[in-house]
Amino acid sequence: MTAADARVKVHGLFIDGTEVPAASDEHLDVLNPATGELLARISHATDADVDRAVRSARAAFEAKEWASMSNRTRARLINKLADVFEAHLEEMFTLETANNGRSVNETRAQISRLPDFFRYNAGLAIARRDAVIPVDGNYLNYTVRTPVGVVGNSTPFNHPLMIMVKSLAPTLASGCTTVVKPSEYTPLTTLRLAQLFVEAGLPPGAFNVVTGLGPTTGKALAEHRGIAKWVLTGGTEAGRITGSLAGRNFAHQTLELGGKTPVLVFDDFDVDQAVNYAAFGAFIGAGQTCICGSRQIVHERVYDEFVEKLAAKAKTIRIGNPVDPSVQLGPVVSRRQQNRVLEYIRIGLEEDQARLVAGGRVPADPALANGFFVEPTVFADVTPRMRIFQEEVFGPFVSVSRFATEDEAIAMANDSDFGLAGAIRTSNVTRAHRVAARLKCGIVWVNDHHRLDPASPWGGVKDSGIGRECGTESFDQHFETKSVMIRLDDAPFDWYRDTASQRRLN
Repeated sequence: MTAADARVKVHGLFIDGTEVPAASDEHLDVLNPATGELLARISHATDADVDRAVRSARAAFEAKEWASMSNRTRARLINKLADVFEAHLEEMFTLETANNGRSVNETRAQISRLPDFFRYNAGLAIARRDAVIPVDGNYLNYTVRTPVGVVGNSTPFNHPLMIMVKSLAPTLASGCTTVVKPSEYTPLTTLRLAQLFVEAGLPPGAFNVVTGLGPTTGKALAEHRGIAKWVLTGGTEAGRITGSLAGRNFAHQTLELGGKTPVLVFDDFDVDQAVNYAAFGAFIGAGQTCICGSRQIVHERVYDEFVEKLAAKAKTIRIGNPVDPSVQLGPVVSRRQQNRVLEYIRIGLEEDQARLVAGGRVPADPALANGFFVEPTVFADVTPRMRIFQEEVFGPFVSVSRFATEDEAIAMANDSDFGLAGAIRTSNVTRAHRVAARLKCGIVWVNDHHRLDPASPWGGVKDSGIGRECGTESFDQHFETKSVMIRLDDAPFDWYRDTASQRRLN
């Protein structure tokens, strides 16, 4: 270890409102993906640490301070958390950019929205109503919703704060508590937010953070019997593994998994605008998004022009250290992810024999040699049978395919195991609605991409997962529903004396 390494901060776990050491002295390095330099070290939480965190969350959930809090008091607290978050945005921009390598302009634009997720869910906490249900007979039937309990949440490296907040806001606003396991690559902003929230008045134990690897710490959290709801954003295989573990305990689940977003470009739409949206959808976040517009399916009449212009656009994108505001594309998160993207470039060239029209290399700039960079890459003449059409790459990588008819375009779009998002480029409003209805996915953008809102449900179908984040759908998934049936008739009842005269059993 160098003297510089010795000065790097070592983070403990965040349990019961304070930073605590893990049971093991094993630590994991957190690197700056733009430079390869050591940013911090984190604890590798053991099964015992996870158990301690879940018990803390359970105790906080059952504590009178939290369990008896009125909806309006809880909403005021959640709004206060939003204010505290907003007051520390500049700190979060800097820390997240250093940790995950996303350009600071992208980070600023994304994280600035996040306080509103808390405010929206604070509003839901005040507005929530339970139902009175008309039923047959002289009865009053109403429902009572109660928070499910402790929510286990495993978050990914690509949007550390945003994806965590999509779950955290409804979790706390509903009256649940949580244990979060952030990606081992990008844990720093999650640890910092937990500290800020407790300082702002969130009861200790309501928001705990355990750091470590997925197969160890993540597995221990997913299978813990104290978890009432399991939330994961990650790869489809991770969803299958952790979903089956949580399923053994019949935990509620929200799984937002892989994607291979099709973008249908019709010939009535401006090609230059289609290219601009394609570059945004494919290369934002260095392509490390589950809704990356990685399959551009383009009408044959504008196909050649589209390919030429998208290749030219990709070559103009400025690559560099993401802390520089002039930089438009930062690195992928790790050397492992860089190698994965480079391997798919090899597959596209050698196995699929698609036509590479832009990128396909590590940048030649020696100043970037220690970082995990890949040029924006565009393959043309891609067919549905090719691996680069079917498999998620998770990098700055896009394929372009040709179609002749609307039915052919829809068939190509739906020819995927994934179903998170889709997009349509057309000036024909009738076509837009018609095609959107036929796409097999959970989210559709028409003449836009990558837009979300706290009020708009977010999630997929098929191998892209189950459940929804955001909107009333997410908030409502944090409750158990109890039905209360009250008989309003005082007439004597004795089934076994008056069996013949009874007209109703159920």
